[in-house]
Amino acid sequence: MKKMFLSLLLIMTTILSAQAQKFALVDMEYILKRIPAYEQANREIESLSKQWQSAIEAKANEAKALYEAYQKTSERMSASQKVAKEEQIIKKEKEAAELRKEYFGPEGKFMQKRQELIAPIQDAIYNAVKSIATRENYDAVIDRASAQSMIFASPRIDISNDVLLKLGYSK
Repeated sequence: MKKMFLSLLLIMTTILSAQAQKFALVDMEYILKRIPAYEQANREIESLSKQWQSAIEAKANEAKALYEAYQKTSERMSASQKVAKEEQIIKKEKEAAELRKEYFGPEGKFMQKRQELIAPIQDAIYNAVKSIATRENYDAVIDRASAQSMIFASPRIDISNDVLLKLGYSK
């Protein structure tokens, strides 16, 4: 009898504590698609990325052209001329690799520009979500876009439109 009472008490406590938690969802993809500054930032980053990629490809093509010329004329070159040409090719290849690292490396211009343009937008969204969550007493806010294992969630707990309104954008 005592075990049954304790088991029942434990089950009731678990049910009550689960009901006490409030959850909300946001869909970051939905929110970001409706913020014009985000779309503009992405276009600017994509444009710069294409420019930088072209510059890298130009350097790589220079190295390739030097190598092809070397292949055609290497039989007529002296050993010292071969070494000089090989060093010239290696130098061009290194320049292309350094340029790639400068633009697209972990600390490269691409990441810096992305941080400069996108981070303020993400911070504003985070602050809006935090404000709504605090005001509405949510225990957790989950990003629907990144929750891969979520199969279904009720639309009534989705606060994406509230976040957009808080940021000054309409639905």
